[in-house]
Amino acid sequence: MITVIGSLNMDLAVQMGIFPKQGETVFGEQFQIIPGGKGANQAVAAARLGSQVNMIGCVGTDSFGETLRTVLQQEHIHTENIATASVPTGIANILLYNNDNRIIVVPGANYELKPSHLEAVKEVIQQSQMVIMQLEIPMETTDYALKLCKEANVPVLLNPAPAANFEMRWMEEITYITPNETECSLLFGDDFDEVLSKYPNKMILTLGSDGARYFDGEYPNHIPGYMTNAVDTTGAGDTFNGALAYALVEGQSLDEAVYFGNIAASLSVEKFGAQGGMPTLGAVYARLAGLEE
Repeated sequence: MITVIGSLNMDLAVQMGIFPKQGETVFGEQFQIIPGGKGANQAVAAARLGSQVNMIGCVGTDSFGETLRTVLQQEHIHTENIATASVPTGIANILLYNNDNRIIVVPGANYELKPSHLEAVKEVIQQSQMVIMQLEIPMETTDYALKLCKEANVPVLLNPAPAANFEMRWMEEITYITPNETECSLLFGDDFDEVLSKYPNKMILTLGSDGARYFDGEYPNHIPGYMTNAVDTTGAGDTFNGALAYALVEGQSLDEAVYFGNIAASLSVEKFGAQGGMPTLGAVYARLAGLEE
């Protein structure tokens, strides 16, 4: 069982051919309401590959919250530990332009996920094979989750986004951390070689289409990405994290797991929507084997 402790948002995505300047109004090309949130996205990524996944988070009593629960249930994700709060469900406003994205998150009910809720479901957390977390929930809740995992020796994969919510003292309790280049620079500095060597087999630096890097204790490793035609990069990082967790729980080496995550992420960007492009296990193995049509 992989347990994801994190955010559930409804993504309000606008695709455009012209990015507006300040004070300017432009016409968009497409608008979609899409289930998202980094926590839910990573849960879907792992579940679609075949993992048994438990989601711990919080939604509002509105229609967005109800929809998010239903979507996760359709992915065979356990939702009984998702709390409900009397504030609106979190949303993410996503602007898609020129194969890139800008995202504004309004946390809403995600910030109502308290340590007391984790305490009530601690058995689920401490019986997990791995816990995945991000930083779109209160810092005190992340802190408590790490405490519970440490008590039971449960490995933690933490995706430090948004980076502003990260505490350096957590590095001792994290098994794997997966910053992108911007997050790594903000938290650890710009000398990536030095940073990676300081955290061998713990820090996996994601590089978008260029793959990922880590240091194995003796040598630096660069696991290349898979070149593809990107349609929407929104869920690529979440797909990578969910796939990385799946592969590690299945017993793959870190090298194999990072490569597996890269391939899954390359498939995810070929379709619109964070969860819409997340691949099945069969699709990942087909690309790994070069058997795609």
